[in-house]
Amino acid sequence: MRRAFSAATIVAALALAVSACGGGDSGSTAAPAQSAPADPSKISGEITWWDTVRPDSEGPTFQALIKEFQAKYPNIKVNYVNVPSDQAQNKFQTAAQAGSGAPDVIRSEVAWTSQFASLGYLQPLDGTRAVENESDFLPGPLSSTKYNGKTYAVPQVTDTLALIYNKKLLKEAGWEKAPTTVEELKQAALDVKEKTGAAGLALNVDAYFLLPFMYGEGGDMLDVQNKKITINSPENAKAMGVVSDLITSGAASKPAIQDSYANAMTVLKDGKAAMIYNGPWALAELYQGKEFKDKENLGIAPVPAGSVKAGAPTGGWNYAIYAGSKNIDASYEFIRFMSTPEAQAKVAKEISLLPTRASAYESADVKGNPDVAVFKPIMDTATPRPWIPEGGQLFQPLLEGYQSLVGGKTSPEDMLKTVDQKYRGIFKDWS
Repeated sequence: MRRAFSAATIVAALALAVSACGGGDSGSTAAPAQSAPADPSKISGEITWWDTVRPDSEGPTFQALIKEFQAKYPNIKVNYVNVPSDQAQNKFQTAAQAGSGAPDVIRSEVAWTSQFASLGYLQPLDGTRAVENESDFLPGPLSSTKYNGKTYAVPQVTDTLALIYNKKLLKEAGWEKAPTTVEELKQAALDVKEKTGAAGLALNVDAYFLLPFMYGEGGDMLDVQNKKITINSPENAKAMGVVSDLITSGAASKPAIQDSYANAMTVLKDGKAAMIYNGPWALAELYQGKEFKDKENLGIAPVPAGSVKAGAPTGGWNYAIYAGSKNIDASYEFIRFMSTPEAQAKVAKEISLLPTRASAYESADVKGNPDVAVFKPIMDTATPRPWIPEGGQLFQPLLEGYQSLVGGKTSPEDMLKTVDQKYRGIFKDWS
């Protein structure tokens, strides 16, 4: 059932990804939806799934689900491949473009899905067994699976960012509760540094983690409805100033440019920093740290508000099928099984990733996980991101600007001008 991509199709698709924002047919070479056998358990085949979770703290849960799937579908073999999340997007694109080496199923970040669909790399899922009880999915995660009115993925997990903190260190610094504003965040961090010797705040130099500061001041990257690039705005300049001030004041320790995520996680786990911004995916790893052997010492709160609001971004991951898969029917069954309420409840119970199905939140396993209970209301008020083909290209320029800013190589104003110029190379017909 494989459909190879011709060179002309690939060139045209790549041009579309650069120049278009929605609108028009993707020209997908995907195979048409197939009718499943009367007994789906008789489906046979071998599929490869590229997973992007952390292999040590999250991977075992998904591998256990695969064993359950293969017990139910003994004629389907699943090859589990863990691909680092910062490599999967480019690796999949390269393989799909070449027509060789792409997996049957990929764990696609929500910003990648429309991009891959616009290039014709994903199998449409409307009317297939892969999409079961679509009305049960939360509207936000579900919206990220659509492109040009068609469904190209199934929501796996949803997420956002929160302030995650060491309760003991904050209490020693005189803070019984988590800070609720950026001003309080700065003061709490300085108090921790003065009274405990630990760093107050550890920043992760990553574009996604910069969004709460931008949203907090009323800024954003784009105004999609009016086709405007809004990254170089007074609101975002103020946000960059806030971040710079946290570092220069000593409230945040000077972050590492490389491996900053791992560094921030390590210092929190070891009690060398009191606060970080992170999401539900980080909890399984954090509980392995010495500071949180007693889980009650880990605090989770909404990101502190800027001068306008408390604004956390919407993130998450989807299951998507490669349009050139030789085993489409087996792939349908796999993502149907992996996205059931029961599978989502298992994931939420064991590693606190947030379900995308409303019914999963009624499960005793989900209700019994206090971490999910804390994140759910934060998720409900998260700021949506634009689900456009170019969405996956927005973060690299912002990351490079963030690195220059914290490295002292540029000012907030010049940083935003540079990012703006790069965005205009992506959105050539936007104002």
